[in-house]
Amino acid sequence: MNKVFDGARLHRAVGELRAAVAANALPFETADVAKQRREQGELVSQLDDYVLPRLESLDAPLLAVIGGSTGAGKSTLVNSIVREQVTRSGVLRPTTRASVLIHHPSDAQWFTGERVLPGLSRITGAATQGDDPSSLRLVASASVPRGLALLDAPDIDSVVSANRDLARQLLSAADLWLFVTTAVRYADAVPWEMLEQAIDRGTSVAVVLDRVPRDAMEEVRADLARMLAAQGLGQSPVFAVAESPLEENGMLPHIEVERISSWLHSLADDALSRQVVIRRTLDGALDSLDGRARGAIAAGRAQHEAATTLAGAASEAYSEQLRAVEEGLKDGTLLRGEVLARWQELVGTGELLKQFEAGVSKLRDRVTGFFRARTETAAPARDLGEALQSGVAQLVTSHGESAALDAGRAWRLDPAGKPIMARHPELNAASPELTSTVERLVRDWQGDVLDLVREEAGDKRTTARFLAFGVNGIAVMLMLITFASTYGLSGAEVGIAGGSAVLAQRLLEAIFGDQAVRTLANRARGMLLERITELFEREEQRYDAALAEVALAPGAPERIEKALAAVKDAR
Repeated sequence: MNKVFDGARLHRAVGELRAAVAANALPFETADVAKQRREQGELVSQLDDYVLPRLESLDAPLLAVIGGSTGAGKSTLVNSIVREQVTRSGVLRPTTRASVLIHHPSDAQWFTGERVLPGLSRITGAATQGDDPSSLRLVASASVPRGLALLDAPDIDSVVSANRDLARQLLSAADLWLFVTTAVRYADAVPWEMLEQAIDRGTSVAVVLDRVPRDAMEEVRADLARMLAAQGLGQSPVFAVAESPLEENGMLPHIEVERISSWLHSLADDALSRQVVIRRTLDGALDSLDGRARGAIAAGRAQHEAATTLAGAASEAYSEQLRAVEEGLKDGTLLRGEVLARWQELVGTGELLKQFEAGVSKLRDRVTGFFRARTETAAPARDLGEALQSGVAQLVTSHGESAALDAGRAWRLDPAGKPIMARHPELNAASPELTSTVERLVRDWQGDVLDLVREEAGDKRTTARFLAFGVNGIAVMLMLITFASTYGLSGAEVGIAGGSAVLAQRLLEAIFGDQAVRTLANRARGMLLERITELFEREEQRYDAALAEVALAPGAPERIEKALAAVKDAR
């Protein structure tokens, strides 16, 4: 208590902490995020409403907030202490529409501006039925001593949620909480939850036990004192107000509130006592920053982890399907059905294939005559190329659609991703243009393969072997072996599709040689995979774009941690 600190430096450090916490966006629906948002909002509000204003003006009047349960008689108590009708009371609930702050006329400058509770608009004059909970009614009264202000807050358990929220905000802005309860309701859960928060945040507390039957006064006071001591509030002042009929002016008899009024006046009159209360509450609020800020840090990190998880789910979905496409391009899957039929039209199923299957050793010499015998290969080559194009396009499209389904399912099942999917239902499927894009991609790749063949052929383009099939025929054979890992296969491992690829490989070797064919096949497959990878990346970027719409401040947890360290250093 009464720690010596550099006020200006600490004010700057707390201001930066406030800005860092406020920037710590929590947009994703992670575990406990509702509680984290509420606690983070309460932290920002207390820094705005109490800590920063108090650090800036340690000599400002002590603000005592009168708060408690519904029907506890708070407004009646305030009027009775001041001995004026300064706040509206009644039997209808909720009675307190706007909060009422009563101050000495000479202390008006402390409250007319936005020094404390900057989010509440200021109003003056008599209370009305239409008072807005977002306003603060200022009442100047010479009955309130200089150096002290009383704030009549809404019920902490009001049926109106705006009143409940405002009551909590006002209590966090108090130098002193005058907690009002009754002999019937002092053990209720809600008030004790608020008292626990006051303890956690170091707020000074005094308790007013209202409407106590005279014959139960000692018993009730003793029980309340025991409960307070168990919660660490054993040193808090306790005032008991006996159950009494109200006077004609609607106030409690002066004798019933005299002890409370005298105690408040003594705080106002004694600057040292006033500062003890103020500094105790301020130090408690500053002490509470570590745990509360670390809660915000953990919440921020959970948000970044949620974003990383969603991004990773989309990335993994497309990476997995890309791996499946790559496997499908080389495992012979494409060399069946229509492709196989068109291949056999191109090379025939007769003597050449039989010679290959019988293992004729001098195949390369014998195919030359076969090449010369086939002079019309353009149509079969074109048909094979179209069959390959269709097969590749179907393979890529199918896996592209599966990637979108997998990514969409992962996001829908993740609480953080579900709201994004609700805003972007199109992410449940691949982009509408995927099919046409894939078809264009495969056609462009086939053009790449033609260029490869022309480049590799060079002066071989006039040889009999080359002329037998032409650029298109050789290109489709290169495409064919691109889609099967034939190297090392033999005997039973070479099925119909594999055998077809091996035959194409041998025919190309007759033109280009072994190593050149291997290089051409690897380059062709690499170019196709590069195009497909770029396509899948563009498809995945739809999820990245949706994720980027969620306002998540980069580095926010680290900024809070740094600001918190600065606050500790300044103290």
